[in-house]
Amino acid sequence: MNYSIHLLLGLAMAPAPRDDIQRDGEEPTGLPLADLLKAGVDDIFRIIHDFHQQPISPARTRDFEQSLQDRLRDMGRQTAQWTYNQLEPRDVRELTKHVDFDRNSYTRLNKKTPQQAWTLFGPIQLRRVGYRPTDKNGDAALFPLALSLGLVHGASPALAERAAQLLADTGMTQSRTLARLRQDYGVGWGVKKLRQVTAAVSEAMTEQRHEVQVERLLALLTTAAESKGRHKPVLSVGRDGITLGVRCQGGRVYEVASTGTVSVLDRRGQRLGTVYLAYTPESCQGTMSSALTQLLTAVFERWQQPLPRLCYVTDAGDNETSYYEQVLSKMRHPRTGEKLAWIRVVDYYHASERVWALAELLFGKGRESTAWARKMLKLLKKPSGVNRVLHSAAALRDRRHLCGKKQADFRKAYRYLRDRMTYMRYAEYRRWGVPLGSGVTEAACKTVYTERLKLSGMRWQKAGAQTILNLRVLLLSGVWDQTYARVLERFVEAKVGSQHVFDEIEAEFAA
Repeated sequence: MNYSIHLLLGLAMAPAPRDDIQRDGEEPTGLPLADLLKAGVDDIFRIIHDFHQQPISPARTRDFEQSLQDRLRDMGRQTAQWTYNQLEPRDVRELTKHVDFDRNSYTRLNKKTPQQAWTLFGPIQLRRVGYRPTDKNGDAALFPLALSLGLVHGASPALAERAAQLLADTGMTQSRTLARLRQDYGVGWGVKKLRQVTAAVSEAMTEQRHEVQVERLLALLTTAAESKGRHKPVLSVGRDGITLGVRCQGGRVYEVASTGTVSVLDRRGQRLGTVYLAYTPESCQGTMSSALTQLLTAVFERWQQPLPRLCYVTDAGDNETSYYEQVLSKMRHPRTGEKLAWIRVVDYYHASERVWALAELLFGKGRESTAWARKMLKLLKKPSGVNRVLHSAAALRDRRHLCGKKQADFRKAYRYLRDRMTYMRYAEYRRWGVPLGSGVTEAACKTVYTERLKLSGMRWQKAGAQTILNLRVLLLSGVWDQTYARVLERFVEAKVGSQHVFDEIEAEFAA
């Protein structure tokens, strides 16, 4: 099954209830909805009347709206509770005696049992019929109504989505998220419940992320192909690392997490959109490389028009360089088998840092150093720019007779530029409409990680951090709604089986 049933079931499957939980007498859903809401409507008119009886002021306007919001939310809660409790007949004998779910058969219990569920309007009591495993193997009971509603650990799909979205948002810690849930929806969860719901939503959405991101990139490429301008559309890939503190048995260690980006630029060189990937620290970043490669391969396989210009823009880090050398430079088109022509770009701003380093080593800090560096940065964007910068730097070094640490630092910066000259053809890149810098990927490190995972006092375990990262990349990629819609479409319900077949099964168990 496509959907992670075990996570999404939550409280939909629970230990079989005891008979003494059932209460005799009228169920709370027995009254007509109009009667249930009458007290709320009367309260609303009273709130309006009281507001009109006093002089209007900003403070009273605020109190009026807050009171009105509270009453309307309570009426929404009653409406949701009444509506959901009407989905199953009051007489449980009207329901089929057996259901089939996940290749197992279940037999109906004879009484409804209550469950507290949470909605956008607050907590409700859901009275539902349970089904115990027909073979009485001790497994959890099944509640088809809860499954049909799509409860996630007791939360409605709308509330579960909102909770996950809040927790993944910029600056939203667990305590802030719980406070917002109490304030906006009257939901008094604890940390454990929030983590359960968020982990379930994160895992379910991650299962759909690849397909949705592929569709997003194909849509962006279509827009780019239809745009007007003098360049070919560009598919720009980037990746970068960022240090993240993770908890371990000995305390906290700092390791390098990874971020990947795939952007589409139109014929005028304007970025139309970006999809993001992010993974917690891992040796050699194999998960990032695999996910990025699968994403690109799927896009090339399904893209039927002429290929855009392909570029890979990063700094010169070990993982970034090895991915180009071991994967991208050898990549072939999945349908035609032709080798793909990737343009490797070493980020201009990392190159410029070395130019500034050379300037300070040659001239020291001051006006002369600044003037030379600015002149070299202009040269860097001209044809054979790196060569001209290196010649100037070498000539000045010979005249100034650097020695000791200055000479070693000079060689380090000089070699950085010399060894990567092939990937610093910035004049050509500008002519082709290819980005010179990895600003999108650098910014991703800030937006994906720093603004959420690196707030004051935060400590993470890898599993918890990855849960948030999975949600954040969907938010930032602009595909949250499409992804969650696919999650709900793939939710599997309990299916009513043939009564004749189940009678035979029950007879077999009885024998």
